[in-house]
Amino acid sequence: MSEQLEFIEVIGARAHNLKNIDITIPREQLVVITGLSGSGKSSLAFDTIYAEGQRRYIETFSAYARQFLGGLERPDVDKIDGLSPVIAIEQKTTSKSPRSTVGTITEIYDFLRLLFARAGEAYSYNTGEKMVSYSDEQIKNLIIEQFLGKRINILAPVIRARKGHYAELFQQIAKQGFVKVRVNGEIKDITPGMKLDRYKTHDIEIVIDRMVPANDDDTHKRLTESIKTAMYHGEDVMMVIEQDENEVRFFSRTLMCPTTGISYQNPEPNLFSFNSPKGACPHCNGLGTVNEINLRKIIPDARLSIAKGGLAPLGEYKSSWMFKQLEAIGEKFGFKLTDPIEKISEEAMDMILNGGNERFTVNAKAAGVTKEYKIEFEGIAAFIKNQHDDAQSTSLKRWAKDFMDEISCPECQGARLKKEALYFKINEKNIADLSTMDVADLTTWFLDLPETLSNKQKTIATEILKEINDRLKFLMDVGLNYLSLHRSSKSLSGGEAQRIRLATQIGSQLVGVLYILDEPSIGLHQRDNERLINSLKSLRDIGNSVLVVEHDKDMIVEADYVIDIGPKAGRFGGQIISKGSPNELLNETTITAQYLNGKMAIEVPKKRREGSGKTIKLVGATGNNLKNVTAEFPLGKLICVTGVSGSGKSTLINETLYPILNAHIYDGVKRPMPYKKIEGLEQVDKVIDIDQSPIGRTPRSNPATYTDVFSEIRSLFTQTPEAMIRGYKAGRFSFNVSGGRCETCEGSGVRTIEMSFLPDVYVECETCQGKRFNRETLEIRYKGKSISDVLNMTVDEAVDFFENIPKIYRKIKTIQDVGLGYITLGQQSTTLSGGEAQRIKLATELSKKDTGNTFYIMDEPTTGLHFEDIRVLMEVIQKLVDKGNTVLIIEHNLDVIKLADHIIDVGPEGGKGGGQILCVGTPEEVSKNKKSHTARFLAKELK
Repeated sequence: MSEQLEFIEVIGARAHNLKNIDITIPREQLVVITGLSGSGKSSLAFDTIYAEGQRRYIETFSAYARQFLGGLERPDVDKIDGLSPVIAIEQKTTSKSPRSTVGTITEIYDFLRLLFARAGEAYSYNTGEKMVSYSDEQIKNLIIEQFLGKRINILAPVIRARKGHYAELFQQIAKQGFVKVRVNGEIKDITPGMKLDRYKTHDIEIVIDRMVPANDDDTHKRLTESIKTAMYHGEDVMMVIEQDENEVRFFSRTLMCPTTGISYQNPEPNLFSFNSPKGACPHCNGLGTVNEINLRKIIPDARLSIAKGGLAPLGEYKSSWMFKQLEAIGEKFGFKLTDPIEKISEEAMDMILNGGNERFTVNAKAAGVTKEYKIEFEGIAAFIKNQHDDAQSTSLKRWAKDFMDEISCPECQGARLKKEALYFKINEKNIADLSTMDVADLTTWFLDLPETLSNKQKTIATEILKEINDRLKFLMDVGLNYLSLHRSSKSLSGGEAQRIRLATQIGSQLVGVLYILDEPSIGLHQRDNERLINSLKSLRDIGNSVLVVEHDKDMIVEADYVIDIGPKAGRFGGQIISKGSPNELLNETTITAQYLNGKMAIEVPKKRREGSGKTIKLVGATGNNLKNVTAEFPLGKLICVTGVSGSGKSTLINETLYPILNAHIYDGVKRPMPYKKIEGLEQVDKVIDIDQSPIGRTPRSNPATYTDVFSEIRSLFTQTPEAMIRGYKAGRFSFNVSGGRCETCEGSGVRTIEMSFLPDVYVECETCQGKRFNRETLEIRYKGKSISDVLNMTVDEAVDFFENIPKIYRKIKTIQDVGLGYITLGQQSTTLSGGEAQRIKLATELSKKDTGNTFYIMDEPTTGLHFEDIRVLMEVIQKLVDKGNTVLIIEHNLDVIKLADHIIDVGPEGGKGGGQILCVGTPEEVSKNKKSHTARFLAKELK
């Protein structure tokens, strides 16, 4: 290979905060880019190298195809040489569709469908018997064999258990030359005008032929014709009935139950697809869940009256048609809208919720007259259900969903498929059973499967099983052995989603590709880190270049080449401060090097907090894989919940403890996972869950709007002399309402180009050049800066700029305190990582007054953080605990775990092998435990 192609050469990169850097990256090696959060790692990896790779890929399309994609801007770089096709595996790329599951993303489910369609055995859902199917020749031989010399009728079933008078059907049958039918078990002649009771269910069969079979040529010929005719009219099913016995025998070309005669279509892969009308459960349309009305959401407080807003969807009394109807119902049932709801009779509430249609008269005693009312009331619950099912408007659907709960579909029990699909089995398991097994169990099941298959099944399944086993092995290799194929992709964390895509890429066995990964170790326990690093090395070993943006110590040490970007974050970063092998890095003086070689470290506290002595005790939690867990949470401490991925940490905290606290304090309506009881709720008066979900899903939302500091900034701009002369109000400086914003991009600063098969691309608005506002608005200046200039300031710059405005200063200072001084106030929320979004939420909460009895819950707040950033973040969190609050962190990062006052370790394994509390106590106590994987790594860290 020629010399220049052994490297990717980047010259003059200036995207975001990069300072015109030149870098040579070795190809076909595992290269880690590290540095402080916000130093420019993603700018180099994604906004320069990946963006250029994507642009070159799109340039290979024809001019016709490119016109639909729009122009992709060339990244701000002079030149990139040696670039091979680029695949980015980011954290934000999995589908949020409820139809997307781990099985569909990895394509394992597609192979399962094929396996069941070709090698599955069908069973009757009525009797559990194995289904049978015959060829016409087999049917003929069976009839002669079983009914030789007996009088039989050959019938074609046309109607099964359906209501109707069927006059037209009888007329049609007669026209085709048939003279007899069997109706509800009785053979009758067809007579003119013949019809049945339309309100009863009927079975109707055409009598095709009546004969006494003999083993001669005439019978063979006649039977062949009769079978063909019967199959034609009975849609591949026919019946034979012996006249004297009146016992029915079914025959079918397709799969059929020999006793009851129900038949299935021959299976195709789409019969097992919940995304196809042929396979999806008709009740839930293949989603596995349905929405049902939650009366507690409609009537949150039965002590209130209807007039005072007791019916949440209607709000307080207003003079509208709906309330007039309710008054009429009140006249009938003798209540007033000012009576508390709990005093209204059940019958009346049934009509209010479910509706009714009736007339009634009411005698007015004083006037001595009768007044007639007619009520046609749909019912509030029925109205909400109809809006949810049929409304065209998304906002109406969302409104209706607020009063409903998602429950498992009662027909398919969450399996998503129609009944027939669930009765195809291999080794006594149907496809839904396999989907709910975790990857580790499924791998074992498939490895043992060939021994149980028949020779025919083995021949069919060999290739399919090879594909399935390969893909399952890759999922095991990246530490996802606890996931099931049924798991919805929207419930995956960023790290899990990324590792699934990584497993899919390893499975594709491409060579000569540049893979760029964004912190694949997120949410991964130290124990599984080794497997992940080996997976990346195997990608490298087959001839790919692997570029990883990462802070993880193990990953940096195992890399072939490390690039350190810094020295600080934001505008103080963007330079290459060291590059070379991990050993060379250890001799440098950069912050990363000092943390790796031990010169800098996050210190272990001298003593652990005693706490307030109060606790919250959760008894008997059994959600998902939890095995009747009882956990105590001491208040006034920093609590860490640890354990391998999939051990049950999120189920215990996010899906059991948090919904209970939220329901107790704020009347939240999310149902917690099952538990027996909880004690000590009165000890806390506020609960705040700070998760990693995006702070907004559109380019319009940003840190300034989320923390509400933008409202204060807009008010400040309205008080400038120029704005007061022009009469500008706060709305003038908002990019969400027309008036002051640029109308071309409607204030978002970018135009969205929909890429039909790639993620949407955002292109800067050509009218305002990304400034979001029109010329007149930008003319208003405060201390020489326009509103757009303020949005483009980094938080560090804004802290200096607004230091004399206490209301604004307090809010942005907390953003700086959590280590986000490098982001801009107006940075689009779509460009923030999960960890950054979480810290903005933390800053928003910190800027509010705390009560000293607040319970904070955080899920992996160190995501995307460098060692130094973790130190800054933990200082902020420690201050919260020092004020008497309780902070509970779900975490894998040992730098955080060693700072905890109390650890709850869940395990020992992921999935079915987890769900128990292994040990609790201080880090020193936990590190002595022999069963815990966390203890083993923690002991090394505490030395």
